[in-house]
Amino acid sequence: MVTNQQQKAVILLSGGIDSTTTAAVAKERGFDVHALTIRYGQRHAIEAEAAARVAKALRITRHVFQTIDLRTFGGSALTDSIDVPKSADVLRIGGGIPVTYVPARNTIFLALALAHAETIGACDIFFGVNAVDYSGYPDCRPEFVETFEQLANVATKAGVEGTRFAIHAPLMEMSKADIIREGHRLGIDFALTHSCYDPTPDGLACGLCDSCLFRKQGFEQAGIPDPTRYATSGI
Repeated sequence: MVTNQQQKAVILLSGGIDSTTTAAVAKERGFDVHALTIRYGQRHAIEAEAAARVAKALRITRHVFQTIDLRTFGGSALTDSIDVPKSADVLRIGGGIPVTYVPARNTIFLALALAHAETIGACDIFFGVNAVDYSGYPDCRPEFVETFEQLANVATKAGVEGTRFAIHAPLMEMSKADIIREGHRLGIDFALTHSCYDPTPDGLACGLCDSCLFRKQGFEQAGIPDPTRYATSGI
């Protein structure tokens, strides 16, 4: 139940494990959570359906969908005719910037979240980035989050008039197993979430892309059953 005393926060909700856990963390901290899900032309657009399920389960106050099309630029296996890498060694993922990096995606997403926050009078934005598993992505690193927060406070009407925006990345230093344990503690039904970069036409996770491999490894290391339906058991 939302009370007049609750402080509003915007959460970027993709429907995956990280953003879902982040949303639950924000709610536990007492925020009135407003979710923003972005359809950006990703091949795994089914994740938006997962975000809707998660928002309903977490009783998010308001869930907004924004549509943009990053396929206009391409340059990523998620938005272009580039094969999603499969059967990689999950323990070696993150050594460089992977082909699943979408150019400037998180900068664009945070800018949209900032605009949403400013219009509803929120000064807190929650962002489910994680630098441990996805250290190859430059827009998932602490310095990116810190720098965007500085930008938010000089590039907005609210910021220059005295509002102090804060970008929260509570999962930044957690492993995937740690995130799953935290989500489990918070009562998340992970069967509602979606992680796969290249799902089958009927919505099964491929079981072989980087994101599936991290997900499977995370559940195994956390000692928690993985509820995901995979098209293949893996490598």
